Amino acid sequence: MTEYTTVSIPKDLAERVEGTIEGTSFSSTSDLVRFLLRSIVIQHQQQGELTEAEFEEITAQLQDLGYLE
Repeated sequence: MTEYTTVSIPKDLAERVEGTIEGTSFSSTSDLVRFLLRSIVIQHQQQGELTEAEFEEITAQLQDLGYLE
């Protein structure tokens, strides 16, 4: 059985994410967050340590999605 933990984000960000996922295959904010985190972890595992440019690209993507300011 998979165990879960809780990640907190500001309500205004959650609302923005809900608007972002409308019409996509993501059924919830949690689905999107799991997808993003898995993508980052898989990329890191395949390539080893992230370069500064890769880290900046991921940061920019998260900013575009409203996860970072």
